[in-house]
Amino acid sequence: MYLKHYLPIFCAAFLGSTCLFASKPNVIVIMADDMGYGDVGCYGAKPKNLKTPHIDRLAKEGLRFTSGYCSASTCTPTRYSFLTGNYAFRRKGTGIAPPNGPSIIQPGETTIGDLLKKAGYKTAVIGKWHLGLGAPGKGPDWNGQLKPGPREIGFDYNFLLPTTNDRVPQVYVENDRVLNLDPKDPLWVGSRKPSPDHPTGITHRDTLKMDWSHGHNSTIHNGISRIGFYTGGHAARFRDEDLADKWVEKSEEWIKQNKKDPFFLFFASHDLHVPRIPHERFRGTSALSYRGDVIVQLDWCVGEIVRILKEQNLDDNTMIIFCSDNGPVGDDGYKDGALEHMGDHKPAGPYKGGKYSIFEGGTRTPFITWWPGKIRPGVSDEIVCTIDLATSLVSQAGVSIPEQALVDSQNIIGALLGVEGAKGREHLIQQDNGGRGNFGFRKGKWKLLRHAKKMARNVKVEETLANTNVERLTLINLEEDPGETKNLAKSNSDLVEKLNAELQTILDAGRSRETDSVSQ
Repeated sequence: MYLKHYLPIFCAAFLGSTCLFASKPNVIVIMADDMGYGDVGCYGAKPKNLKTPHIDRLAKEGLRFTSGYCSASTCTPTRYSFLTGNYAFRRKGTGIAPPNGPSIIQPGETTIGDLLKKAGYKTAVIGKWHLGLGAPGKGPDWNGQLKPGPREIGFDYNFLLPTTNDRVPQVYVENDRVLNLDPKDPLWVGSRKPSPDHPTGITHRDTLKMDWSHGHNSTIHNGISRIGFYTGGHAARFRDEDLADKWVEKSEEWIKQNKKDPFFLFFASHDLHVPRIPHERFRGTSALSYRGDVIVQLDWCVGEIVRILKEQNLDDNTMIIFCSDNGPVGDDGYKDGALEHMGDHKPAGPYKGGKYSIFEGGTRTPFITWWPGKIRPGVSDEIVCTIDLATSLVSQAGVSIPEQALVDSQNIIGALLGVEGAKGREHLIQQDNGGRGNFGFRKGKWKLLRHAKKMARNVKVEETLANTNVERLTLINLEEDPGETKNLAKSNSDLVEKLNAELQTILDAGRSRETDSVSQ
């Protein structure tokens, strides 16, 4: 909902005649990767399986949303939508980014970083990127300047895992260069085997410390085979086990350097995404094998971010938003024991499906807002989504939003802050990886699932890329049937027709955000 509806409430409730965001608080978005609704204690994970005290503390001291969503059930489209405020299905090329893919967000496309910089914020992204680097038609120049990248679309600083760790190359990118790259050992990345004797997960399977189950059988690094091929860059290569520590280290450095200014940090975790390789000190800390252990590792990262804020006396002026880029998956290409050790743990909680699907388990995830002294602790059932963070945060920072920017991002800042009477978004479109024409459309308690074909691909946590028969149009009452088991379409044909028409109108319109007094 819009600022003009809630401005009097903000000012009266918190700071008298001064608006809550007048002080320009710091904002940290912690985005988990492949984390399901049921993967943390405050959302139902049992302590005997794993413990998440730091995330649970955010929820206890902040606002825990029961209808918190990402906009897509895979990583690249959700990240694109979070940064641009646009549904990813509106733009071609927003599916899972390949290792050598160009930057999906090119200079000139407005982002949350662009607009917060206009408000005086320092901006950074640290962690997994997976949105491509370089110019269209060229892609990344691994041995030169990796432009355009985050710094050309609104970020002052970046320290990245450039793709995703099951794809090559395993190097860090700091600003526009591969870190520690030796020019005498240039980095080459490609989609074809560079030489007949190049070791792969197929030819050298007996050397792997983690075996692959499907697809991840090309170049081997650190005893793990990946998607794609690369050679060289040996001095620049990282160890999988050290990723989480490096994200925290770089975040602490950057926060200390920029604490005198308001700052926006996108902390992009990789922990739960395959290959799941926890640091040695986290192994065996859960009953769920490596998948559970990396959840404990991510929880540690959250605790470290809070520690840093408290030590720098920044916690009372910093808003943390904890979310995930999509729902959970069990076997996603490696034999890491995730399925075998799942036991009674339910990664998606009470919801159906997971990563890659338009069922609730694909996009309904943990979603927590925390700001000591400003956000009243509690639980909210308002519908909120990562795509709305751009408009919500930018509007409250006092920056006008161009009419043709952030076209699907709603201003729901009141709901995010827990303002009494504030509403979340009225409706939400959920997509899978895109390109298949599959959509979920939630409006209130109702959800319409529209698959492009009766036979649609659906990835469940307990299965691996299983084809599942689904009806083309399914109507669900989420209040009565959160598990999406009963199709009410036949007995509610008028409602199905109405929701389907409304969904199609939004798809055709090219936008769903209305302009308002703060958007020009």
